[in-house]
Amino acid sequence: MSESNLAERSDGRERLVSGAKVVAQALKTQDVNYMFGIVGIPVTEIALAAQEVGIRYIGMRNEQAACYAASAVGYLTGRPLIVIGGSSERSQETMGAFQEFPQVEACRLYSKFSARPSSIEAIPSIIEKAVRSSIYGRPGACYVDIPADFVNLQVNVNSIRYVECCMPPPVSMAESSAVCMAASVIRNAKQPLLIIGKGAAYARAEESIRKLVEQCKLPFLPTPMGKGVVPDNHPNCVGAARSRALQFADVIVLFGARLNWILHFGLPPRYQPDVKFIQVDICAEELGNNVRPAVTLLGDINAVTEQILEQFDKTPWQYPPESKWWKILREKMKSNEALSKEFAFKKSLPMNYYTVFYHIQEQLPRDCFVVSEGANTMDIGRTVLQNYLPRHRLDAGTFGTMGVGLGFAIASALVAKDRNPGQRVICVEGDSAFGFSGMEVETICRYNLPIILLVVNNNGIYQGFDADTWKEMLKFGDATTVAPPMCLLPHSHYEHVMIAFGGKGYFVQTPEELQKSLSQSLEDTTKPSLINIMIEPQATRKAQDFHWLTRSNM
Repeated sequence: MSESNLAERSDGRERLVSGAKVVAQALKTQDVNYMFGIVGIPVTEIALAAQEVGIRYIGMRNEQAACYAASAVGYLTGRPLIVIGGSSERSQETMGAFQEFPQVEACRLYSKFSARPSSIEAIPSIIEKAVRSSIYGRPGACYVDIPADFVNLQVNVNSIRYVECCMPPPVSMAESSAVCMAASVIRNAKQPLLIIGKGAAYARAEESIRKLVEQCKLPFLPTPMGKGVVPDNHPNCVGAARSRALQFADVIVLFGARLNWILHFGLPPRYQPDVKFIQVDICAEELGNNVRPAVTLLGDINAVTEQILEQFDKTPWQYPPESKWWKILREKMKSNEALSKEFAFKKSLPMNYYTVFYHIQEQLPRDCFVVSEGANTMDIGRTVLQNYLPRHRLDAGTFGTMGVGLGFAIASALVAKDRNPGQRVICVEGDSAFGFSGMEVETICRYNLPIILLVVNNNGIYQGFDADTWKEMLKFGDATTVAPPMCLLPHSHYEHVMIAFGGKGYFVQTPEELQKSLSQSLEDTTKPSLINIMIEPQATRKAQDFHWLTRSNM
């Protein structure tokens, strides 16, 4: 609070402070610097109070997108998502009050901490615990419920005691005997593989993991949001031979990566039946999920990696670069890269995914954030678009949730503007995914954020139809009965959405148009832009050894 708030009024009356201002100051005291939301009864005053104390308030167009943006800022800054919800007045509970709902109880299912302060005086301690809970252990969302009558209710300013900012998360380390065992298992591996997950990126473990990769000459594979912890163009990255690496490795070290659907649960036939997993994770409950690991290393991923490095410093060891395993991996990488280039260099129009991403990759700044969502758009994009820095790729992740893209892009752009002015955000969207939160283009233009939206448009969900086929199909009946459920309106001009709000829009159909529009968008740092990229409606991925996503009969 300011000095004037702490002092007694000159006329002798007590100084008062509203609940809204207490919420805002409590958040600021806990080093919360960004707030996303949509104002309305009863939270408008909280947003205004937040701005007064120096918190940056970003007004969104959809609450869902606001939560996505806040969660991405939490990932990038280390201050995970705190949801502040307004609820009905205490005196109206059980009476059918406006939007009455048991929010605290409902949110307990989905958050690490959920509470409603019993008084305005209790707000600072509740918010401190919410922030602390969100960053300690495995990071996660927390919920704080504010009754409507608290927002404008005023109390004596001297009755409020703000809790000082919570301490950084404690750094835990693995048992030394487990570390020794892990080093021994790695030394004896014939076909080792490191998998670098999102947890490693969040833990800021890039220096120690890169040192381990290079010192021990080990092949590594990043998960989608683990990309960039060690650069994608590093000679030890085997991302281009992903399936082969997973299927034949005999020892796999997981750095903050879960054996969930993204990694096919760690089970055959995707893996060898006798593969030895070494799990490094900050969450004890994650250890042993789906498979019985050979070694578990519970602790901070950066600290545990340093412990492993100590073992290899004491007794140096390198995996032979000319081993049969490396030969298998390099041959598969070479053949897969050749196949991708074959697709990329096809001259036929409309373009395919690989052609589009090849030309995008050629122009991307090395330090840009890459945000992506969609089905084939996201999956193919992550194999072609390179990341060279940690925490610079954000996508739909574990839950495969569509609609995250523009919220993630807005968060990335805000952090970029604050920390590294001039850094760009490239948001690669499928046309279906763009539809989930397309109105956030207005938010992007309102705050003039350095975002380039690339909508890879195949006229549908997974696949669509060209305009002529669409017209012919409608001759047989109403679209609700004859149009396949995955179809969208052909040749939709999404770029007009950006133009409508003052940004720049491009409609492209050829590689030359794509190159030119992207070049112009990168050069113009004064406005956001949207490039609507038309591709073959029936375009697909190259053939896969195993299903990446859930199976479908389509």
